[in-house]
Amino acid sequence: MVASTHIYEGEYAFRHCVVASTWAFEAQGPGSIPGGGATLIARPLKGRSNIDCPPKKMAEPNPPVRLTHMSANLETVVVLAAGEGTRMKSSTPKVLHEVAGRSLVGHVLHAVQLLKPKQVRVVVGAGREAVETHLSEIAPKVTTIFQERRGGTGHATQLALAGQNIGGTILILAGDTPLLTGESLQQLLDIHHDGGFTATVLTAEHPDPTGYGRIVRGDDGSLLRIVEERDANDFEKAIYEINSGVYAFDAQKLAGAIGKLSNDNSQGELYLTDVIEILRNEGGSIAAALIEDFIEILGVNDRVQLAESAALLRDRINEEFMRAGVTILDPTTTWIDATVKIENDVTIFPGSAILGKTSIATGAVIGPRAVLESCTVLSGAKVIESNCIEATIGKDANVGPYSYLRKGTVLGTDAKAGAFVEMKNVKVGDGSKVPHLSYVGDATIGEGTNIGAATIFVNYDGVEKHHTTIGDHVRIGSDSMLVAPVSIGDGAYTAAGSVITEDVPPGAMGVARGKQRNVIGWVMRKRSGTQSAAAAARHSDEKKG
Repeated sequence: MVASTHIYEGEYAFRHCVVASTWAFEAQGPGSIPGGGATLIARPLKGRSNIDCPPKKMAEPNPPVRLTHMSANLETVVVLAAGEGTRMKSSTPKVLHEVAGRSLVGHVLHAVQLLKPKQVRVVVGAGREAVETHLSEIAPKVTTIFQERRGGTGHATQLALAGQNIGGTILILAGDTPLLTGESLQQLLDIHHDGGFTATVLTAEHPDPTGYGRIVRGDDGSLLRIVEERDANDFEKAIYEINSGVYAFDAQKLAGAIGKLSNDNSQGELYLTDVIEILRNEGGSIAAALIEDFIEILGVNDRVQLAESAALLRDRINEEFMRAGVTILDPTTTWIDATVKIENDVTIFPGSAILGKTSIATGAVIGPRAVLESCTVLSGAKVIESNCIEATIGKDANVGPYSYLRKGTVLGTDAKAGAFVEMKNVKVGDGSKVPHLSYVGDATIGEGTNIGAATIFVNYDGVEKHHTTIGDHVRIGSDSMLVAPVSIGDGAYTAAGSVITEDVPPGAMGVARGKQRNVIGWVMRKRSGTQSAAAAARHSDEKKG
């Protein structure tokens, strides 16, 4: 997400790109565009900050970002993920709710990975078993610490540090901020290390700071303390600069201060924010790094905020793909997970959802109204108004409209699954086609074969699934039923309307249907007085005439 670094005389600034969707944020000024990248600023300008950075040489125009201090100085990351999440009104722990293909805590851990810390410790509480199981799947190397009694962020940090001899830098952040990027975290650490600070707090100016801790600065712009909303007076509540809940600390200094916290506040909890004042009073150097795009630090506390975060991530992801050469005709109705890979010159039509570990190769066309979940789509393939789950769609293959490709479906080069076709656990050879109105389950189809309309692969006997094998250049007549297990040899045919229960040898025609018998005069005798009988009578009269 970071596009460039600019360093100015007397100002230390990091800037990166923003996203196109501005409709809801036009009145909020620079850095407020949804999904936009952060601008971390540590500056002694206008009395806003206490960070005194020495002058730097002007960087060359738009250079690639240089991520200094990458991993050597970051000893530990602590993620606070023990909250009850009562406003979510859900049996699912808050940090496990998903947006853009990852859980909330999954997004945070993904951002942290860029920093390459020596250890990551996650404090869990509500829904402990579910959260620990999820963490073991997505980040098996993290260490979890159980906070049995929710005693505040300070208490959670005490538990995370207990029994640890941690040196270097420790980064602490919440587990419910899915928009936070690894680039911004790295820039925070750069400011912290370059300034030699005891503690550095990531802050933002929020147009509606309600609910957030306020940043209280001195007359010289230095950070005095952080006041939680419940404990703030009217003057402090009028402050727009808020605490993001992201901190970089000198680990040894934090360990000495964390035990001095008091729960003398409206909540009766230990606030991690109070450590800032403790460290300052002990002579520590404290910095506040302002991130101009407050969007990154937004947390999720209810379903409304969950939806808002999803939309912001959608905009960010779509912007990134469009910048990389993907055509998205309607970004507002196109939902792409953060875990998806798409090559350039792919075209995505409106109403499409591309989810999970889907990968799409160049030249493919997706949509309109297509859903792909953990699929592989090769170059030149087209998927129109269809739902595909864990399927592989081959080069120049065609799917849809209204097809359903289930797990295990593999379409070869130039293969086709046409309108109203369902497939499951099927391998379709190069150039083979199932054009319409068919169910194909548990089968292997060779090359150049055509499956007629309304064909059913009867794969289930009520207890077990059975396999059907169809050879190369086979022609299956319309309205056939292939009762598995059964094999149709290379070049064979089946007659329309057949129920095939035995193998058909190569080159043979399988015919399995009753001989037609016409009962002459049946309608006149059995349905007299009907329109059918009248029509038949007219035909009889015309024939006699």
